Amino acid sequence: MTSDTRNTGPGPCGPDPFGGLPQALRNIAYSAARHPGAGSPDGSSPDGRDGPDLSAGANCQRYAYAVLHHHGLVAPPLRSSELWADTVATRRVTVARPLDLVLFDGGPVAGRPEGYGAHVGVHLGPDRVLHLCKEVGRPAVWRYAQFAARARYARLLGVKRVLRPGAEPGAGERTG
Repeated sequence: MTSDTRNTGPGPCGPDPFGGLPQALRNIAYSAARHPGAGSPDGSSPDGRDGPDLSAGANCQRYAYAVLHHHGLVAPPLRSSELWADTVATRRVTVARPLDLVLFDGGPVAGRPEGYGAHVGVHLGPDRVLHLCKEVGRPAVWRYAQFAARARYARLLGVKRVLRPGAEPGAGERTG
């Protein structure tokens, strides 16, 4: 796992963004086949609600959802375009807070819904995003400029906040 935490404050996992995560979430291998909705070889639910076993790897979304699950937030097993369109379990916000989901892409693609194929990470704090990508192969913390420097992540599509159960979608502020 890689981390560049210079000039950044502590995130939801403390000064070391990996320090507060269990070992099971620190050394996950990237696997495009292990996406939300994909079957799980261990028999746990595809969305990780039964306690994610990511020993066979994960894609960016499944990893992000497992990190949120560790912190008590449950995101439904939505693919990126479904997540971007969702208004029931998440809501769009303009200012990211720790544990919000951030979506990156290379820009609109004709014939595809907005958010299709977007990369999903977890905002940790000022200029820090925890994510899992094929390029690194293990969890990493990148600055927003590191995403912008890569064509496939050049656009910050937006930020989604997972609502606590029972929260109204229009008012779904998390406490904490």
